[in-house]
Amino acid sequence: MSAVSNLSNRRFLYSLFLLGFFAIFSTTISKNPVLPLFSQALGAGDFVIGLIAAVSPLAGIIFSFPVGVLSDNIGRKKMLIASGLIFLCAPLLYLFISNPVWLIPVRFFHGTATAILGPVISAIIAERFYEKKGEMLGQYSSATLIGRTIAPLVGGFILSIFILSPGLISYRLVYLIAAIAAVPVLTLILMYRGEENNLPCASVTLSSFHRSFVQFFSDSKLRATASVDMATYFAFGSFETFFPLVLVSQNISLYLIGVIFASQTLVIAATKPVFGRIADRFDKRIQIAAGILILGFSTAAIPFASSFGMFLLVSSFVGLGISLSSVATSSYIADVTKKERMGASMGALSSVMDIGHSAGPLVTGIVIAAGGFVYGFLFSLIIALAVCGFFILSVRN
Repeated sequence: MSAVSNLSNRRFLYSLFLLGFFAIFSTTISKNPVLPLFSQALGAGDFVIGLIAAVSPLAGIIFSFPVGVLSDNIGRKKMLIASGLIFLCAPLLYLFISNPVWLIPVRFFHGTATAILGPVISAIIAERFYEKKGEMLGQYSSATLIGRTIAPLVGGFILSIFILSPGLISYRLVYLIAAIAAVPVLTLILMYRGEENNLPCASVTLSSFHRSFVQFFSDSKLRATASVDMATYFAFGSFETFFPLVLVSQNISLYLIGVIFASQTLVIAATKPVFGRIADRFDKRIQIAAGILILGFSTAAIPFASSFGMFLLVSSFVGLGISLSSVATSSYIADVTKKERMGASMGALSSVMDIGHSAGPLVTGIVIAAGGFVYGFLFSLIIALAVCGFFILSVRN
């Protein structure tokens, strides 16, 4: 019976990995590198291009927490089906756009797909594999990172092959591929079998959302852990936005810049399952604190690097810090939250993470404009130190 159960769990997990891979591949190929190029081809200026890029994370900030609450009450599968339908339909909408302004609502709509998927899948894994949740969350994250890495390569290849095609054909082909990649996402969701609540949507009242919100943010451990994720993605948002500018200023070639970013992605993908396994066996609080400190100091070291090798090393340590901390925060949240609030807690964590990810480039950009790269990246370290201290004080008992 145990062998049958293990086989069932393995199949279930592999289906989640495939679902995550295709979902993130689909949403990433819709964004990198095609979105700014498509926007520009439609006649968008720099401001509109920036606005188009910003609305997708906004969907995560707004919807991740309510989605988590809904999944706790009406069931995970209903929310996953909604996500799968958006993954499938949203790429098709790009095919009909001729005015760049319409990309704003379409990107927001598309962003709701990942806003739903992320916290719901995290809750499913944490509940189904409670004793090994860190390792399994790490493996799932690695599967999505593979999709995130391959997607820009495929998108760039399609754009290159059809570069001489008339009009917007090359861009529309990329979005057609995104829609095709979403077919297995919806298929795997429809095949999903798990324990489900069957309450109607009408049974979820505003008081349900308010109660879940208060319960999460009144818990010092949950609040402190979410703040670590916010600081982590604040630093990462700053890194991915301004690190390329530092590299260009040091005359690093575009090809080598690509190598540095690809190497960092591989570091995160390779280490998350390992760090997840460590989180399952040892004190997650130590791992979380170590991760945010490694990330903070590595980010602050960026302006002092001066060669390809040094930049590669610093970038790899940034990836290690992200991997070490982020896989442990999700696992620790699952430890300290109640099962009936798992979706809400994962949703709140995702929303706070998106706030940090969005605020990082904005705040760091202001600091860099005022004082240069050294102070800009140093600000991420200051945030990391402050949040680490707050986290330690909040979870020490």
